[in-house]
Amino acid sequence: MAKLGIIAGAGKLPAQVINACTEAGREFAILAFEGSADPAEFDNLPVTWIKMSKLSAALKQARDAGVEELVMAGKIPRPSVLELMRDPRSAKFMAKVGTRILGDDNILSAVVKELEVAEGFRVIAPDQIIDGLLAVPGAYGTLKPDDTARADIKRGLAVVRELGKLDIGQAAIVQNGLIIGVEGAEGTDALIGRCAEFVDPEQQGGVLVKAAKPGQEERVDLPAIGVSTLKASHKCGLRGIAVEAGRALVLERTELIKEADGAGLFVYGISNAD
Repeated sequence: MAKLGIIAGAGKLPAQVINACTEAGREFAILAFEGSADPAEFDNLPVTWIKMSKLSAALKQARDAGVEELVMAGKIPRPSVLELMRDPRSAKFMAKVGTRILGDDNILSAVVKELEVAEGFRVIAPDQIIDGLLAVPGAYGTLKPDDTARADIKRGLAVVRELGKLDIGQAAIVQNGLIIGVEGAEGTDALIGRCAEFVDPEQQGGVLVKAAKPGQEERVDLPAIGVSTLKASHKCGLRGIAVEAGRALVLERTELIKEADGAGLFVYGISNAD
């Protein structure tokens, strides 16, 4: 197997990729973004800490170390134009794509193309490394959405589809047909946090719905849920989480199911039949 470069951001996914490589006996190098990746996830492992402003040097290091494939794991904040302009390679990239980088998916697609065409790496998806990472249709755990929740899921999915067309966000919270909130640049956990005061405790709890954007580059930044999403949803008073099967990532699956059953929340993979 080709040596893998793990571009690590925030969250638990980088550690899961590392564990999968270790179990498979695959050689890897860690390129972790300062301010995003958690140092505690890389105890006793060699890590190269990188910044957007010094990305050229980091990629050269990876190439010199024999890295052939790259995987982006975890949330990486979108860099400012000023930060990108401090790096010669990134500045050249900015000049090339210009005003086309208007949204997160546009810039990610452009970055992937640049890494493959200009830099000579192969970019692969995390689910090519970790078995069972992509969401599957149906219920995770013992609880399933009832008719009211299914109606909220359907409405939420329609809203998220519209958000995706505008390259804005990948999530929405719906309660009894009412849109409580939609995701912007702040991310899912922040969305859940700010919606807590709007979830009506006198009614059945709402549902968090997550789905990929139409035409999204599926090797990077697919919508994801994990234990932290579940705990935040429970604290918010939601009754469940629904994600698009085949186009979303379910992290820490075993622990997530245990937490969901214990908290009385459903976790559900939305299929075409829904």
